[in-house]
Amino acid sequence: MSENRDALIAAARASCGHAHAPYSGIHVGVALRSTSGIVYCGTNVENAAYPLGNCAETSAIAAGVAAEGAQFRIAETAIWATDREGRALACSPCGGCRQRIQELAVDSQVSVHFPWQGGVIRTTSIGELLPFAFSLPARS
Repeated sequence: MSENRDALIAAARASCGHAHAPYSGIHVGVALRSTSGIVYCGTNVENAAYPLGNCAETSAIAAGVAAEGAQFRIAETAIWATDREGRALACSPCGGCRQRIQELAVDSQVSVHFPWQGGVIRTTSIGELLPFAFSLPARS
């Protein structure tokens, strides 16, 4: 594992510990490195009015956009998830978050790291996770 990937995964793990998941018990943390080099973290926030909670990816993206504005672009992403007992879970981004990452990624080759079966870290690109991403033409 590269030093940068290790640091990003560590940030996602730390963020995971702050999740508010009283219903599902699944805690998710995300760390996004922007093209500016800044790492933005997010965690899932559940509430009783399903589905109005936030995915961790959404929270991290919102932090990046709030800080950098329209220039915010994702260069790399790491995800970490645990169950109620703190055991790591295999967890890739949901479909909606794949779309969000893809739209704000530098390109379709942006790396996404997440825990997978057998406790290994899986690394793939957002393009592989969302091969036929929806897009709209840019408006001026």
